[in-house]
Amino acid sequence: MTRTRTVLALLVLGALTFGTGSPTWITTTVATALQPEVAVAASGTSAAPGVGAGALVLLAAGIACALTGRVARYVALVVAAAAGVLVVASTLVVVADPVPAATNAASATSGVTELTSPVTLTAWPWAALATGVLAVVVAVWAGIAARGWAATSARHERAGQGAGAPGAAATAPGDGAAVPAEDGATATAGGPGKPTDGDAGTDGDDPDDEIDPHDAWDALSRGDDPTGR
Repeated sequence: MTRTRTVLALLVLGALTFGTGSPTWITTTVATALQPEVAVAASGTSAAPGVGAGALVLLAAGIACALTGRVARYVALVVAAAAGVLVVASTLVVVADPVPAATNAASATSGVTELTSPVTLTAWPWAALATGVLAVVVAVWAGIAARGWAATSARHERAGQGAGAPGAAATAPGDGAAVPAEDGATATAGGPGKPTDGDAGTDGDDPDDEIDPHDAWDALSRGDDPTGR
């Protein structure tokens, strides 16, 4: 029993339970002041509200089994089994004594609670009973097989930096590590463009030789070159 088969089975059983609860389960007649015989019918969801509720729970449990992890998966299967038990129990109550459900339907239809004919059950309650039993069987079977299911995908989770992660062992430039130069000398990892102590003054004049702006302006006013060149 794979995860995919379990999900499909629960979804199908939820839909089938809805399908078995929608048609008419009970038929009877009543007499009113205007009509001597009024037909009364009750659907499965009105006669046994637990059938509709169980169908919704089965659908939700199927979706949960497809999306959740190990612990939540077992919780969803337990809930699915409970939903199957609810469908079976609600159906058996109606099958054992359909008169209360028929009386409620007659009161809602015509306002009369005195039934004038025996209550008749259709075949749909037995179909709902079968779907409830199947739901329990599937949930128990899947619970036994769930230990072998693969874990849910973690592609949306943030991956940790492991020892074997790409670039983990590489030393980034600028960390101060020494790297061998082509001519056999040892250069720092700071890379080209970082002058050494001996090259400090090669790219410009000594800071002490900078020209004062006022002196430069006076020299230009006299027509002299402020740089002294």
